[in-house]
This record gives sequence, structure tokens and C-alpha cells, in this order.
Amino acid sequence: MGFSVVIPARFASSRFPGKPLADLCGKPMLQHVYERACESEALRVIVATDDARIAEVAEGFGAEVCLTCAEHPSGTDRLQEVVQRLGFYADDIVVNVQGDEPLIPPRIINQVAHNLMAMPEAGIATLSEPIETLEALTNPNVVKVVSDRMGMALYFSRATVPWPRDAFQQTADRLPADFSWQRHIGLYAYRVRMLNDFVTWPPAALEETECLEQLRALWNGVRIHVALADEAPPAGVDTPEDLERVRALLVAGTLD
Repeated sequence: MGFSVVIPARFASSRFPGKPLADLCGKPMLQHVYERACESEALRVIVATDDARIAEVAEGFGAEVCLTCAEHPSGTDRLQEVVQRLGFYADDIVVNVQGDEPLIPPRIINQVAHNLMAMPEAGIATLSEPIETLEALTNPNVVKVVSDRMGMALYFSRATVPWPRDAFQQTADRLPADFSWQRHIGLYAYRVRMLNDFVTWPPAALEETECLEQLRALWNGVRIHVALADEAPPAGVDTPEDLERVRALLVAGTLD
């Protein structure tokens, strides 16, 4: 069984308007994402956008493009429109690769898709990596994930979970050494059946409180498989400063 990749790409961004089309070493950033997705085992790579400018550029470098509605309340709703428009089957698997991840390793795209294939009881698969600093553990922009012994997510949170009660009673100025906290990596593989269900559910209170839409799936009983990433992905591009950092890596040959 194969899988497809969908790359959502929006022009509007409060911090970086036009981000997918920003020049990155002679190519639009979106093209770097597309080319890395094409290096995975995906049978099909689709750019999903609500903007004609992005669609024109993506078609220019050879991508399949699906124009979507501009009014989706979440990225998962946008993804569901793509699979509905393109006639995907309920058992198909789709990996959502964000359009601002120009350095994403193809290896972990394959990993998350294969993990979902191997877990028929799961509707979603995603990845994590160890948290190695106290600053990251307590940073609300770093999403933490807690899983059970079978690798199924118990909860996602911006808070410090689990809370190291005894260790922090002694000292709260360093990361305790007796537990492996996990940072969630925002790369998802979905079963199309789950996507079709997801868009029928109202936002969950947990989702709105934490501003994490995967909590809607957990609230409605979807099992989410979490595994340690085979390769840690470099940070994505949220701001023009991030773009300069990625450009420097590419120019230096640190990454291809």
C-alpha cells in the first residue's frame, strides 16, 4: 500500500506574507518542500493552495495543484477538501507536509506513513523527538506529547507535561534526568476515513484551550500513534529571519 503527500501553502501570513514564494537559493521555498517530498516514497505529491499566484508558480515547477477554499477553520479541514476533490478512498493514507519546511528529511515522511500502515487501529500517525533543555520543556511554543506503552498518544500540551513534581520540589533550574520528555513534531499521516470524520466534529474545548487541533481527534476517540523520529527535522520557516538561517545552511552545504 502506498501513500500520497499533500503540501498546504497559503499566501497570507501575519508574520511573513507570501512565504511559500520567498526566494531560497534561486528557487521559491515551496519548490524545496516539493522536491524533498518527491524524494520520499510517495506515489503522489500535491500542492494545496487557495491562492492563484502560488498555484501558477507550483504548476511552473511541475507540481500537481489542488485549489482549495480560503475559509477553512483548520489545516485538517483543508486537507480533507483535497482528498474529497481528488477522489481518494477511505483507506488511503495521506501525509501532510507543511509548506514552510524546506529542509524536511524525506526519510521521516516515509517513516510516519509506514508507521500508520503498520497500525490499523490508529487513524493518525505522527512523530516526536527528545526535549533536551529546561527552556524547551517550559516553553509554551514547544508542544509536548505523552504516549502510552504502545506508542499511542495520551495527550498533547503546551504545558510542561508530565510535571516532575518531586524533582522540581528540590530544584527547578535544570532538566530532571529520570524521564524522557518528548517534543511533538508537526508531521502527520492520516487515514482518509478519519479526515472525513474530523470535519464533521465541532471544535473540542481542549483544542480551543490549547490551540492544538489534534486534540479534537483525541477527544473523539481517534488513536494517534507517536514514534521517535528517525531523523530530527531542522526548524521550519516562520519569519524572514528563519529564511535567512535556512539560506545560510544551504549555502554552506550543511544540508542539500
